[in-house]
Amino acid sequence: MSLIAIIDYGMGNLRSVEKAFEHVGNKAFIARRPEEVLRASHVVLPGVGGFPECMKNLERTGMIDVVYKSIESGRPFLGICLGLQLLFSESEEFGCHKGLNILEGRVVRFRLGHEFKVPHMGWNQIRRVMDVPLLKGIPDNSFVYFVHSYYVDPSDKGITATFSDYGGEFVSSVSRGNIFACQFHPEKSQEIGLRMLKNFGDIK
Repeated sequence: MSLIAIIDYGMGNLRSVEKAFEHVGNKAFIARRPEEVLRASHVVLPGVGGFPECMKNLERTGMIDVVYKSIESGRPFLGICLGLQLLFSESEEFGCHKGLNILEGRVVRFRLGHEFKVPHMGWNQIRRVMDVPLLKGIPDNSFVYFVHSYYVDPSDKGITATFSDYGGEFVSSVSRGNIFACQFHPEKSQEIGLRMLKNFGDIK
């Protein structure tokens, strides 16, 4: 059985992510210290809140180095929502702020007509453009749950795993090596999301 560390850096309630992993038969725990993360077989970087504040909290809790080490070690790594955005070079949220720069690219705000509300909130479809372990058995155009005002614009479009459409196409998940990261919330996406989390736990 996989041991899944959910990185806690003081931003939001992580219990829903932990419960979702447990529901599909994985052992998951909320890791509040760097050394706890490094004993896990799989690592999750969740995220709610503002980009600059999250980066400060990652640094304050000593988790930045752990994220780099976890990815370099080859452990399966999952970023969720802001946890996806933090992996990129920079974000324009509240000014220009540096990210972890694990994936090259920017995090940009939706600039849409007045008929589209921002944040983009609710159910939307994902269009698959890459076969990745997390999406095993997931039908194309499945509905998942989003809550976000910003989205990622990767420098390398080849890491795009899914697109979604909200007033135009945007990247809704990426994959590279042992990294999979999604803008949507699998833990809030009912059976489809639970299947994704089970798939993640099954990666060896």
